[in-house]
Amino acid sequence: MTVADVLATLDAWAPPGQKADFDRVGLQVGDPDAEVDRVLVALDLTPQVVDEAAGAGAQLIVTHHPLLFKPVGRVTADDPVGALAWRLGRAGISYIAIHTNLDAARGGVSFALAEQLGIEAPEILAPLHGVMRKVVVFAPRDAAGAVRRALAEAGAGEIGDYSGCSFSSDGTGRFRPERGASPHLGVPGEDAEVDEVRIEAVVPEWAVGAVRKSVAAAHPYEEPALDVYPLEGRATRQGYGAIGRLREPEPLAAFLARVRDALGAGALRYVGDDAQTVERVAVCGGAGLSFLPAALAAGADAYVTSDVTYHRFFEALDTEGRPRVALVDAGHYETEAITERLIADRLHAEHPGLRVDVTATRTSPMRTFSGA
Repeated sequence: MTVADVLATLDAWAPPGQKADFDRVGLQVGDPDAEVDRVLVALDLTPQVVDEAAGAGAQLIVTHHPLLFKPVGRVTADDPVGALAWRLGRAGISYIAIHTNLDAARGGVSFALAEQLGIEAPEILAPLHGVMRKVVVFAPRDAAGAVRRALAEAGAGEIGDYSGCSFSSDGTGRFRPERGASPHLGVPGEDAEVDEVRIEAVVPEWAVGAVRKSVAAAHPYEEPALDVYPLEGRATRQGYGAIGRLREPEPLAAFLARVRDALGAGALRYVGDDAQTVERVAVCGGAGLSFLPAALAAGADAYVTSDVTYHRFFEALDTEGRPRVALVDAGHYETEAITERLIADRLHAEHPGLRVDVTATRTSPMRTFSGA
């Protein structure tokens, strides 16, 4: 195993192309060709996490929150970010971040949070818009099956719970091979007509390059024609947050206790009607207040996220000052700590021979004081 092998597994699970524009993900420190037999997973990179990895003999650390997020002008031991990068280098440990690309993955961070809170049958709360493309390729009839398989293997044709989705129609292809060509069908210098199949499938924009390569490898033509069209509407497998239902409706107080206990939160901040009942619940791990409108539109009784500032709690109220939804700030670390186990389980499932540990360090610098 190498660092590049681990990165490829993470990229296949949560493609970097679906990250937010502002984000930085992937290999941030280290050598992609370095050998790896032990990995440490954490939510954040801290000095304690680096020391834990070095003490355990891990050659790689994977975190959810990236170390190198803003542009870095220097890497020195007297700068908090630079000091961590320097410490990694001295220890010979590589470092990968998998952040908003995992947030946007179906079955990613918010889905793990939903499961932790007992929310059943979760779906994406805020699907990505404008990221889907339709690819169209023309192939001779006897090669159509191979081309369809190539499309599916490269990630085309995934719609909700279905994969390998495509549509085919018959037609006639016309071309003239020029001198120097080595056509699969036809003769150089002569017009040719071929019974062809038009194959269409949807694909996220970041997978178009992989689709081109896969089709080119499977297609018998020297120059296969592949068209790409932008699609309006929402993605079905990529987006932020999750929404589903509790098995049984419960009073708000019981729901707040559920959240507190499941996440190990010392305290919760919330807006809500103490007399209300909660059944339909939306969640977003980390700072997800921007998806409050999506939670309201989806009819959520409660929305659990974090990093809600004082004035923005007012956005959960109607024009009469009454709560439209129970908006619960459960803490950034608390709503994303489950990500450590999520990443570790994925790496272990894909690479059973790889030793994958979850950090024993609580990486959050924040604490809650209850006076006890």
